[in-house]
Amino acid sequence: MGASLPPKEANLFKLIVKSYETKQYKKGVKAADSILKKFPEHGETLSMKGLIYNCMDRKTEAYELVRHGLKNDVKSHVCWHVYGLLYRSDREYSDAIKSYRNALKIDPENIEILRDLSLLQIDYGVQLAEQEPAQMRDLSGFVETRQQLLTLKPNHRMNWIGFAVAHHLNSDPRKAAEILEAYEGTLEEDYPPYNERYEHSEMLLYKVSLLEECGSPERALEELNKKATRIVDKLAFKEQLASLFLKLGRFNEAEATYRSLLAANSENYRYHEALQKCLGLSLEGGKHSPEHVNKLTSLYKSLQEEYLSSAAAKRIPLDFLENEEFRKAADNYVRPFLTKGVPSLFSDLRPLYDHPGKADILGGLILEIEASLQNNGSFSGRSQKEPPSTLLWTLFLLAQHYDIRGQHDLALAKIDEAIVHTPTVIDLYLVKGKILKHAGDLVAAAALVDEARSMDLADRFLNSECVKRMLQADQVDLAEKTAVLFTKDGDQHNNLYDMQCMWYELASGDSYFRQGSLGRALKKYLAVEKHYADMTEDQFDFHSYCLRKMTLRAYVQMLKFQDRLHSFPFFHRAAVGAIRCYLKLHDAPPKVTVDEEGGFVGLSPSERKRIRQKQRKAEARAKKEAEEKAKEEEAANIAATKSGKRGSQHSKVIDLDPDGQKLLQVEDPLAEATKYLQLLQKHSASRLETHLLSFELNIRKQKMLLALQAVKRQLRLDPDDPEVHRCLIRFLHKVDSLPPAQTSTEKLVQNVIEIERPSLGVPHDKSLLEVNESFLENHRDSLVHRAAAAEMLFLLSPERKEEAIKLIEDSVNNIGPSRDCAFGRIMAWKLKSCVSVHKLLETTFHDTSAASRWGLLCAEMFPFSTYFKGVKSSAVPGSVNYQACSKEDNSDLGKNQNKIIEAFTHSVNGDIPDLKDLKISAPVESHQTC
Repeated sequence: MGASLPPKEANLFKLIVKSYETKQYKKGVKAADSILKKFPEHGETLSMKGLIYNCMDRKTEAYELVRHGLKNDVKSHVCWHVYGLLYRSDREYSDAIKSYRNALKIDPENIEILRDLSLLQIDYGVQLAEQEPAQMRDLSGFVETRQQLLTLKPNHRMNWIGFAVAHHLNSDPRKAAEILEAYEGTLEEDYPPYNERYEHSEMLLYKVSLLEECGSPERALEELNKKATRIVDKLAFKEQLASLFLKLGRFNEAEATYRSLLAANSENYRYHEALQKCLGLSLEGGKHSPEHVNKLTSLYKSLQEEYLSSAAAKRIPLDFLENEEFRKAADNYVRPFLTKGVPSLFSDLRPLYDHPGKADILGGLILEIEASLQNNGSFSGRSQKEPPSTLLWTLFLLAQHYDIRGQHDLALAKIDEAIVHTPTVIDLYLVKGKILKHAGDLVAAAALVDEARSMDLADRFLNSECVKRMLQADQVDLAEKTAVLFTKDGDQHNNLYDMQCMWYELASGDSYFRQGSLGRALKKYLAVEKHYADMTEDQFDFHSYCLRKMTLRAYVQMLKFQDRLHSFPFFHRAAVGAIRCYLKLHDAPPKVTVDEEGGFVGLSPSERKRIRQKQRKAEARAKKEAEEKAKEEEAANIAATKSGKRGSQHSKVIDLDPDGQKLLQVEDPLAEATKYLQLLQKHSASRLETHLLSFELNIRKQKMLLALQAVKRQLRLDPDDPEVHRCLIRFLHKVDSLPPAQTSTEKLVQNVIEIERPSLGVPHDKSLLEVNESFLENHRDSLVHRAAAAEMLFLLSPERKEEAIKLIEDSVNNIGPSRDCAFGRIMAWKLKSCVSVHKLLETTFHDTSAASRWGLLCAEMFPFSTYFKGVKSSAVPGSVNYQACSKEDNSDLGKNQNKIIEAFTHSVNGDIPDLKDLKISAPVESHQTC
């Protein structure tokens, strides 16, 4: 126990604790100072004052006071508890747990310390990548701590529930159910009272889910029926009941229950999927059998008759129907949406384009609808006239169909026709910009979306779309000026960061990376990582709340969600971007020396010293001025608050490193990249990109076994990917070129690689040239695969450079008509692939002649591409797109065309806008013949 205080000071100490809990920090500091005047070495008071200072962002003083207090009273559980809270606030979880355990050694029955310890044990605690990796949840310790809390306060409901949840999370749902059963035994017969019915209902549903999870569905069903009258959430009750019927094989009862659920919500796809399982009509090997198709057809025919307004009942059959049946169903499905004018119709139909043959059927259907509307003003087979907007949305849908098929000329022709029909519909401009972006003209797409934004300046969505397209076109300054229109107080950087606007940070980071500004790119990528750390931190407040409010099922789902939080796309993109920055920094470190940076070339040592001193003084002066300005703003806010006026709620944070130069000052970029790679390997192991980066990183670090591991995982995920083939050949070529092993470790590594060589698909009697030739034979019709084989041929035999280039130039673009000649021709080559090949010829083969020939060929194929300077692109003076980008409002957009050659390979979520006066020169009729 801590040193005792006289009654007056003891009351003041209680006031300190109360002030801390009620966030009256100044009052608490004043009380602490009063005690310290008489007892300047009182450890607990020093610790509490330090804890309050920590809340006032005076961390250095806080740590000094707490450590001083602990030193003066090392046997005080209060000092150790405060020390743990201090570490906890800085996310030093392991040190916080140690402090709590030391406090419990002194006071093992302290409820507050036990509760804080349990929260840390269950808290995930993922730290930033630059820190040491945090441990996983301490579930066994969590069980032990919750048991102690239950033993100390067995009449507290929250302790029972916490103990049950601890066993559930520790993979023992049966024990958790037994604990809840024991808790129910302590309750009175008339429990719960009316105001606690919902909490008790949630506990009962949680108990049923535990019984189901531990493999006792019969007992779970019995418990559910037994407690049915006490369950308030009737929808959850029905869903749980249907799930148990299905799991027990009681299909008739399950079918009846799911049909009743569909009657309440016929748009719920989970109910439809479960109903199919009840009827034995689930997928077999990824495809429905003909018998299943017939049964499903009759099922959904009856559901469509029963639920006339259900879109799901009409949409689901499109997934399993084929040929003429599919065409009829699709026709019935799209007509009402075209009449209503639903812009998202194509997004709904988009998954059907992955089914063989359905894209052609949809294209023919839409063309037929368009022709009927153009000629008769009505759908085929109907005499009722359609409103003029139906034709507009049909053209809108048809343009998106051509766009996804890569027929950008036809897509632009149709969207231009729609714009002429109704020039005031903003969605038309968004899709037109999207088409141009896919066609390779990012500058024109950015200009178009800015035009669309100007049609409705109060629309935040249009503003965001505009910012994204400008960032894709590497127009960062203009994007920032546009973003500031919808940020608070015109401070876009801090405001967007506070709002965790990750799409903006990722798009900015990608743009900076393309422009070679690695420092700024790293700042953006690391900001996204910080957001994910904040999300992890935010879960801490829910541990006690969920147990108190009994939202147990949602609580467990939240914890499971937290476990996979870092596998989500935004974090993956940020980590990948950071790794690529560090790899580029390793491959091409900054060549500018310190002397050159400071302009010291040709100066004497004394002059250099004098200039450095001036620079240091200027930096110190700027820092002091920034601090004084921040203090003045804080004082002004306090004065405004006292006078009843509303001051500035947030003082601007001054960024002392806006260019991210400090982030580039790392001794070992590969070590920094490794920290992020470990996060990807843990949370995104199923993504091929993770293992491609692992190979690139480890081959540079000369970690041959880790590089071997990366190649094996790549082959397991996608052995036919051209990047995987590159990694395989590069790895084995690197191994073959290593000098003879000298040490026992090197010999062991080489022996392991030789043993594993056949598992890579490369027998000992087969040369790498033969492996490369075999890969080429298997993928002779693919441009990207031929390019990979050619690159590896040049790597293995540099003297065969001309042969390798000929492999690429002999590639055939399989241009063939669709099933319907009205669709025009569909090219096999994609713009992204052609750009990659051009860069390969320039940077790897160093053949400007071949690169020029390839560029001319692709310029004809992709006339809208700014990279290849196609005749219709904004990169060519005199073209329509060039004129659109040269407008007065968008004059800045055409200045950086050479910097966006890679932009379209870095897509950002969302659609893209466009400009109404950007039209295709060819008439529509010219595309209607083969």
